[in-house]
Amino acid sequence: MSILDNFQLAGKVAIVTGCNTGLGQGMARALAQAGADIVGVNLSEPAQTRTEIEGMGRRFVDLRANLGQSGQVEGLVAEAKKLTGRVDILVNNAGIIRREDAIKFTEKDWDDVMNINLKTVFFFSQAVARQFIAQGGGGKIINIASMLSFQGGVRVPSYTASKSGVMGITRLMANEWAAHGINVNAIAPGYMATDNTAALRANEARNASILERIPAGRWGVPDDLAGPVVFLASKASDYVNGYTVAVDGGWLAR
Repeated sequence: MSILDNFQLAGKVAIVTGCNTGLGQGMARALAQAGADIVGVNLSEPAQTRTEIEGMGRRFVDLRANLGQSGQVEGLVAEAKKLTGRVDILVNNAGIIRREDAIKFTEKDWDDVMNINLKTVFFFSQAVARQFIAQGGGGKIINIASMLSFQGGVRVPSYTASKSGVMGITRLMANEWAAHGINVNAIAPGYMATDNTAALRANEARNASILERIPAGRWGVPDDLAGPVVFLASKASDYVNGYTVAVDGGWLAR
């Protein structure tokens, strides 16, 4: 067997949340390129993602939900299993950000971000882990953390809290579920050119200061997550558990 065979995902089914644009779309595309069928969970229609994945000969199942409401996740996992027969991989990518000075930050902006970025991540993982255990054979859960899982940031208190929490519960779930053959890891993207960072990139001073610190000298793009997500979703990472992989162009090394 070639080492490359361990990266193949043929016959696997991956649930990817928030895959209609940006990083989620890039990760869904990468998993499909490695052979997986994709169940996309989005608030709006992921037309481009569907077209790309079906163009590869992979199946794309379109489920809609407001993931700010964690009570929907059991039904989403059940529907994914009903439509595809099994679930092998979960990528908890959906998330939001709210920017405001900490001294003026509102409770609503706190709750809205924490609900989708942390609460739903945990309960979606729980529901998928139950499915993995019922199926037998384990599975892979990949959470999307952030540079602000490691750092404090500025003007994003609930986002920082949520992404710090993602790194913590990734470790917790790995500890509890490893005995079932379930690997739980996270990817912490660095500064990526996505909708969430449009305001930063439009601010000439902030954009320059960010680029100055990134050894790679550029903002990341969705394709930069392709290799890490396929690795963490595949047999190649069977002995990697509870770890948060920074994909940041060297940001944290400075």
